[in-house]
Amino acid sequence: MVNNLPTPAQPLKIGTRGSPLALAQAFETRRRLGAAFDLPDEAFEIVVIKTTGDDRSMIDADRPLKEIGNKGLFTKEIEEAMLDGSIDIAVHSMKDMPVEQPDGLVLDCYLPREDTRDAFVSLKFNSIADLPQGAVVGTSSLRRKAQLLNRRPDLTIVEFRGNVQTRLKKLGDGVAEATFLAQAGLNRLGMDDVPATAIPTTDMLNAVAQGAIGIERREEDARTTDMLAAIHDVETGQRLAAERAFLGALDGSCETPIAGLATLEGGTLTLKGEILRTDGSEALADTVSGLIADGPALGRQLAETLLARAGDGFFDWR
Repeated sequence: MVNNLPTPAQPLKIGTRGSPLALAQAFETRRRLGAAFDLPDEAFEIVVIKTTGDDRSMIDADRPLKEIGNKGLFTKEIEEAMLDGSIDIAVHSMKDMPVEQPDGLVLDCYLPREDTRDAFVSLKFNSIADLPQGAVVGTSSLRRKAQLLNRRPDLTIVEFRGNVQTRLKKLGDGVAEATFLAQAGLNRLGMDDVPATAIPTTDMLNAVAQGAIGIERREEDARTTDMLAAIHDVETGQRLAAERAFLGALDGSCETPIAGLATLEGGTLTLKGEILRTDGSEALADTVSGLIADGPALGRQLAETLLARAGDGFFDWR
């Protein structure tokens, strides 16, 4: 029983970035909370917060993310609003989230995970293999860049960011022959008309926590704690516990090419991880399996195994 449920007069304030995908994720959170507690949409207020990562002067300049900041680019201002009481909860794309949260904040509610795969997007070609020698590909993701160069060192990579429409326009203008998006985002936005092909994870392993939505709260807020517990997806939480432990042990950031995916079958969790040199010249991958409850330990174990194989300087910028 949750006491003091929100009302239209005193709504629960949901913080989010203002992109179409971020808003779709906030609306999904509102829908699930409303259904769980039989509340109208008016019992919730969507609060759009501009983050450093949303600063168009930097994004449009196509500067490498490592020159702008790290994963906190898309979370810092939202978390500050939660700490000062301007919002009650925050909805995040989990692949953007740092492993550690600020003191006083907790991230332990996840919605059911979407497709984890990357999508290959091109107006001319259907796959990476179809790209001609020397083709130009646009991406701002160090992971995707390193994975691509590891498999196709002949390709030229250029910085490439913006929303879906911006990226398609750049493709049409000939800035690049192809780019990548998260398949989950296309699915959540219903963008079936985008010329995209999902890439098997055997060909391009996804970012840690890709396809997952996380909802952050204040640690001492009993009402939101109880409300979020009602919509938490246990399986997604189990998978992300392993993946994020793997990332945390590697000290992953936007400056380190790291990929990871946990899957569940029966009582067994299997975690595959990959680390790459920043120029794609070397990739190391391995897999561990064990009990679901041991997911975080498995993540740390896999990280230690790959780090031992990599040696010093593996992630040094090249």
